[in-house]
Amino acid sequence: QVPFVESGGGLVQPGGSLRLSCAASGSIFSIYYMGWYRQAPGKPRELVARISMYGNTWYGDSVKGRFTIARDNTKNMVYLQMNSLKPEDTAVYLCNKDPPGGSWGQGTQVTVSS
Repeated sequence: QVPFVESGGGLVQPGGSLRLSCAASGSIFSIYYMGWYRQAPGKPRELVARISMYGNTWYGDSVKGRFTIARDNTKNMVYLQMNSLKPEDTAVYLCNKDPPGGSWGQGTQVTVSS
C-alpha cells in the first residue's frame, strides 16, 4: 500500500498558482516532519518545504516567499500552495516524511510553461 497519494498538479503559465494535496493512507499525527519534494528530469530529488507537527515550517531558498506548506492531522492531509510559479518549478512533486521513509507515491506533475 502506497502511504501517500499526491494530486493537484497540472499545466500553468508562469506567474500562476496551484495547490497540491497529499493524502496519507494512515495517521500523520505522530510524524514529526512532513515534507514536499520535487524531482525534475535529470536532477536529484530535493526537499522544497517541510512542516513539523507543531506547525513550524521550512522552505528551500528557491521557493521561499512563493510556496506555503500546511498540514491537517485530522484529515491526514498535507498541502502545498504554490504561487508565482516559474518554469524552473516544473517537476514531479511528491510528499513523504522528512527524512523520507517507506514507499514513494507516483507524485503529481507540475508544468510551468507559456
